[in-house]
Amino acid sequence: MKHSNTLRAILVAILPAMGVLWLLDVPRKLGWVIITEQYLAVICGVACLVGLITAPLRGRLAALDWIFGLATLASWGWLAWNYEAWLLDPINRGPAKWVPAAIAILGVLEATRRQCGTVLAALAAAFLAYGFIGWMAPGIFEAAYLAPARYILYIYNDTNGIPGLVMNVGATQILGFIVFGATLNAVGGSRAMTDLALSTMGHRRGGPAKVAILASSLFGTLSGSTVANVMSTGVVTIPMMKKSGFPARYAAAIEAVASNGGQIAPPVMGATAFVIAEFLQVPYTDVVAAALLPAVFYYFLLYRMVDRYAAANGIEGEARESLPRFRDALINSWPLLAPLAVLIWFLFYLGYSPGKAALYSSGAAFLLFALTNPREALRKIPVILRESGSTLIPILLVCAIAGIIIGTINVTGLGFALTLALGKVAALGGVGALLLATAGIAIVLGVGMPTTGVYVIVSVLLAPALVRQGIGEMSAHLFILYFGLLSMLTPPVAVASYSAASIAGSDMWQTGVTGVRLAIVAYLLPFIFALNPALLMDGTWLQIAVSCVTVAMAGTLLAEVLANRRAYGGGGMRLAAAVVSVIVGASTAIFDPASLPAIAIAAISVPVVWAFTRLGASPTPVKEPAA
Repeated sequence: MKHSNTLRAILVAILPAMGVLWLLDVPRKLGWVIITEQYLAVICGVACLVGLITAPLRGRLAALDWIFGLATLASWGWLAWNYEAWLLDPINRGPAKWVPAAIAILGVLEATRRQCGTVLAALAAAFLAYGFIGWMAPGIFEAAYLAPARYILYIYNDTNGIPGLVMNVGATQILGFIVFGATLNAVGGSRAMTDLALSTMGHRRGGPAKVAILASSLFGTLSGSTVANVMSTGVVTIPMMKKSGFPARYAAAIEAVASNGGQIAPPVMGATAFVIAEFLQVPYTDVVAAALLPAVFYYFLLYRMVDRYAAANGIEGEARESLPRFRDALINSWPLLAPLAVLIWFLFYLGYSPGKAALYSSGAAFLLFALTNPREALRKIPVILRESGSTLIPILLVCAIAGIIIGTINVTGLGFALTLALGKVAALGGVGALLLATAGIAIVLGVGMPTTGVYVIVSVLLAPALVRQGIGEMSAHLFILYFGLLSMLTPPVAVASYSAASIAGSDMWQTGVTGVRLAIVAYLLPFIFALNPALLMDGTWLQIAVSCVTVAMAGTLLAEVLANRRAYGGGGMRLAAAVVSVIVGASTAIFDPASLPAIAIAAISVPVVWAFTRLGASPTPVKEPAA
């Protein structure tokens, strides 16, 4: 058993090690000619093997995992070995090709089922079934007939299939940032992050909740997983919030919403920023610029809601003497700040690729740690590789599943059929109905998936329909990313909220509902920037300024009323909803000069409604129980 566990640990560490060598261009420097697709095939095979043996069957059946895993690895290795020859012989589709292809794809499905859940594996299986029998589907969903061998080989070895764009991004750009995050964690970056948040926010009103918002936003942008973020920072922040007076369900919901926001926060966006840049063929900096303002409003308005709740319920911050001093926290934060500075230098000044910039930043973090802790440094290398590998396994499997879905859509014409179907929704109900339908589908499809998987799968299916109806490409892709991620907070399958509830010991359903209320801005922002790209820095400075002012006004009013419902009651909430609708309407119409009167009405309405709600406020709202 001990030897078996050691072998598993070695195989887990091999995944990031392969990626690091590839990013540093070691094969070429050694004189080896390796095509990118060959590298992708091998790393996919290793991910499948490790995915199977690290989530084994019970009892004696565990031996089957090694047999099946090695067969899967051999099948992907067979593709890598023969890839150049097969490029020159695309017509021959004999058993020497399609038998390994079938084993390889089955290995991907089973490893994904064990690592990422049944839903994602079943979704991929449904697309595979459509690829085989889609020619029998009725109406607009009827696909062209494909010979089974041709279809399965297309998925197996074509650059539009598994060894394609998404796998390439996962095995290079995302891999680099996973190593970066693991290195920061190993050298004390996460602790430095928490201390910095405590020193700046801990003493403020509702301080522990504000610490959770700051720490989770910083860690979440690097982690690539909302649930991983919740489990990493929540074990510290949730007990602190409960101790200070926040109800358990509220503490859990704050952590879940803050952690989810890290996935849409630049510069990394849970590694999804690089995938968006590749999909849209735009510079990475354009994605960061577009995502900046929505992320700022997301956290600013969450902060406002927490602050107003704390004010209404008399929740004070921690005593300053019990918190780290800001000066000391800043001095001790070099494991976090120095590598981030190196990252920004390589990314934005020198123009390196994101994956390579992340690796050099990891090297800087490790070197600084080695200079101050030489004895501990070597012991951290296996830890970094194991943590990176464990995080990388599900991401690479999701990338493989995305290849199956993208390949099926391309070869069968399913993407055109979906665009046509959603176009009919737009024709009947307008762009608003299309956005609502797309949001609902994205929430359903995004259930339980890692951030990158949510974006890739949902954007491939839904983005073309939005673009065809006149919504900008960047707006469409960010709209889909937001609602795919909101599946983490939306009951009945609110994975992030339920994970936080397990730490807080709160009711899962109540936590989920509270999380939706705290994240209300996230449900509204995508509709605004879908119709008004000024919020994505796409417009004149006047348009951007008007958009920011209107969103800030609407969000502040929502925060005031929703965070203190006991004071304002149903009448205040209805008035707030009415004003917010006017403000949002004005914001989304600013490209039309005729909308200026609406903007003026919205601006005047806010203080009027604020006065009415304040007149109806209860002077002493009842404090909710802490647990």
